[in-house]
Amino acid sequence: MLESDFRQTFNATFKTETYNALIADLNQSGKNSLEFRVSETPFFPSKELTNELISAANSIADDLRTERIWSRLRDAVPPELHVPNEDPHPQFLQIDFAICEDQNGNPLPQLIELQGFPTVFAFQALLDEKLRQHYPIPADLKSYFNGLSRETYLSALKEILLGNSDPENVILLEIEPDKQKTRIDFHMTEAYFGVTPVCLTDVKRRGSKLYYRKNGREIPIERIYNRVIFDELDKKTLSFDFSFQDDLEVKWLNHPNWFFKISKFCLPLFQSKYAPKCYFLSDLERYPDDLENYVAKPLFSFSGGGVLIDVTKEDLDNIADKSNYLLQQKVNYAPAIQTPEGGTKVEVRMMFFWRDGDEKPMLVNNLVRMSRGKLINTMFNKVQNWTGSNIAYHL
Repeated sequence: MLESDFRQTFNATFKTETYNALIADLNQSGKNSLEFRVSETPFFPSKELTNELISAANSIADDLRTERIWSRLRDAVPPELHVPNEDPHPQFLQIDFAICEDQNGNPLPQLIELQGFPTVFAFQALLDEKLRQHYPIPADLKSYFNGLSRETYLSALKEILLGNSDPENVILLEIEPDKQKTRIDFHMTEAYFGVTPVCLTDVKRRGSKLYYRKNGREIPIERIYNRVIFDELDKKTLSFDFSFQDDLEVKWLNHPNWFFKISKFCLPLFQSKYAPKCYFLSDLERYPDDLENYVAKPLFSFSGGGVLIDVTKEDLDNIADKSNYLLQQKVNYAPAIQTPEGGTKVEVRMMFFWRDGDEKPMLVNNLVRMSRGKLINTMFNKVQNWTGSNIAYHL
């Protein structure tokens, strides 16, 4: 059983006008910047599936920290993109699982991706708040983990972002933040914590220090909540006043090296029932005979860019830089959510904080993506009802 009994209650009481009011409220809270589709429904995983998801997430996080894998991560950062002053670990970690079933019909999360890069941590708190205002979500259903509430979750996130700095000395760094699909999260980060979104073209360097302007004043930057995707940056012709390779007096959250180190690069390194077979394309002397059961992925792209779903030998032969591609075994998504328009595939992103000084990351929250197509990412689910992004509520 993949969902709790609350699914039937939710479907029976769902009203389109309630959903429309939810979307309008989210938009109003986020300065009319909701650019991705929020699904009509949260996910209500059964207790059995929740336990498997927690076990899978903590298992992968523990495996990541073993010397066998951790020592390999240094190879992930291209030498020309290495950034100095790397810290011992990232402050934010996220692990994506496809919701599948084993041969006996039992829940079996399967690792799809992991990222040493922050996701929409602020927006998910807003989403939980608004879902509870518009939908009859039982109080005993939670989106947070490890005993956190909305208040303690936001308090922990504030502590990580600000440290001992004044909010005006902390920025959210992006490429043209006012044009990003996730900019509603930027607005909520500023609303909750006073952290201003800043385009990297608006940052000035003097010596080893960085500055930005706000309300006519030049303000020194002490901490950077880094949301710059390097794959996107490569495709832009932007001129800015500093280099990521500079030796700067700032605290990165996360440090840029973790974008490469904890990424698809890690996928071939796991040996777990939760991790499908995965290979560096450059390591293969011959392709698997059942290529139809594999998907090819570029190492450092985002939002599904460059992914080859129905891969052929010719496709792989035509990839010029095979060291930048993975071949990952496909997983069989279960129709985990029974919606009024049919079964929907689900991925759950398990979201971690890893505070400075902590031995290991702590599971704190989740994000859900739903699809009835070949690709799960919300960029590919903009039209169909009962698809898109949401949150999972568990007992």
